[in-house]
Amino acid sequence: MASERYVVLGLARVRTPWFSDVARWATSGSLAMDFVKTVSVGEVRARLESGRPFSALLIDGGLPGVDRDLLGLAREHGCAPIVVVDGAGRDWSAIGATGMLSTDFGRTELEAVLADHATPIGRADDLPGQVCLDPAHSGFRARVVAVTGPGGTGRSMVAMAVAQGAAADPAHADTVVLADLALHADQAMLHDVRDVIPGVLELVEAHRSGAPRVEDVRALTFDIVSRRYRLLLGLRRHRDWTAIRPRALHSALDGLRRSFTLVVADVDDDLEGEATSGSADVEDRNLLARTTIGAADVVVVVGTPGAKGAHSLLRVVRDCIAAGVGPERIVPVMNRAPRNRAARAETSRAVTELLAASNPGQAVLSPVFLPERKQLDDVLRDGVALPDAVVAPISQAVQARLEVLDDRTPAPGADEPILVEAGSLGAWDEEVAG
Repeated sequence: MASERYVVLGLARVRTPWFSDVARWATSGSLAMDFVKTVSVGEVRARLESGRPFSALLIDGGLPGVDRDLLGLAREHGCAPIVVVDGAGRDWSAIGATGMLSTDFGRTELEAVLADHATPIGRADDLPGQVCLDPAHSGFRARVVAVTGPGGTGRSMVAMAVAQGAAADPAHADTVVLADLALHADQAMLHDVRDVIPGVLELVEAHRSGAPRVEDVRALTFDIVSRRYRLLLGLRRHRDWTAIRPRALHSALDGLRRSFTLVVADVDDDLEGEATSGSADVEDRNLLARTTIGAADVVVVVGTPGAKGAHSLLRVVRDCIAAGVGPERIVPVMNRAPRNRAARAETSRAVTELLAASNPGQAVLSPVFLPERKQLDDVLRDGVALPDAVVAPISQAVQARLEVLDDRTPAPGADEPILVEAGSLGAWDEEVAG
């Protein structure tokens, strides 16, 4: 329609030739386009989130800050990100670019790219259609088991037990990773790794501006030979969460799932977001836990015996359910449980009744009991495998949940078998048929 035109955001270095050319084409009417110049990545983000519709984002690929999150933000708002690059470089389409142009492009090339990827906007400023947040990537994705719980419950140790139990299965030989995704990351200390890099920051950074290969992702982890799994180190300092952006983290978690057959994540129990706290900073701080638990197939919630321990366990279970985790995916664990059977039965009954009362109509599994082991400090000091009394109960419970979920998940594209009657398919040759 004659009333429609492209509304294009632009960002480039000062005195970039193509930037001036595009502005001249828009001003002279050579292209049916409004060109909005910006001076920084921050301004681009602000304009995208302002509510005004844009057809495309034309941006210099050599600028710092041009990454998966910025391109994903543009796509989320229906604005096609088009990157201008000087020669061959990284795979921009893998991190969200919908189109590419060389720095010496002309008006015809720009017009063709806009016609292929952008949506004209009417004078009434109708919003263009939304586009997918991330390009579709097919292929295998590993299951994710998130282990959470209040501080002091032995959550990190339980995560180690889950990873060790899964790694003992030949089906997961050298393909289980324990990812430390807590704000106060303790797995490096518990494993006596004696290194601080690489870790989750390097994994997220690699996915911020690219799509690493499986071998590159695995190279960022440490081989824990005695327990047969690999370890991804966590944040080096609590404040490093400020360097992690949502889309890059989502892609990094997907990279782990492409590179291993099972991902066990040690995460915090704080799942508050902006909707409940009114603070975007709180949601960003809890991004690691919220993203991981949102993607988890099974969530292990760890608590301790006693009134306070049971109360904290129930709180975390309720928070997980409020975050969208189905009750059938939650495995409560009572760590350092008493050995007395009567005491365990009483604890199990109390926890089960309280869970049922706080979540009417939603059945949550009874807790798994892990015994107190006084020699665990010696095990950690020596770097040997965890005792089977700790590993077996939780690994069996998690495996049982995963098997139930596998049974309930239909294979993609699988159809029901069709009964074929004898003789209905004909014969091999005409003689037999006659």
